[in-house]
Amino acid sequence: MWGTEVTFEVRESPEGGYEARALGYGIFTEADDWQELKYNLRDAVHCHFDPGERPKLINIHFVRDEVIEVGEAVSEIEEIATA
Repeated sequence: MWGTEVTFEVRESPEGGYEARALGYGIFTEADDWQELKYNLRDAVHCHFDPGERPKLINIHFVRDEVIEVGEAVSEIEEIATA
């Protein structure tokens, strides 16, 4: 048996929905919404692994890229934090 868990890195798709890839395995899937993604992850794991080698858990690691402005000075940050 490989392990008890497989981890998927999930990102929002530029076209909408989600894209997921398993870390350490050649498993990829996508979905339009979160519920469909969870279904597709289970299905992908069932298709990829034989029953005796199939992990018991799926770990979903959601990655979100975001760019924020640094700002001019620390005083701006303090104003934002107290607002």
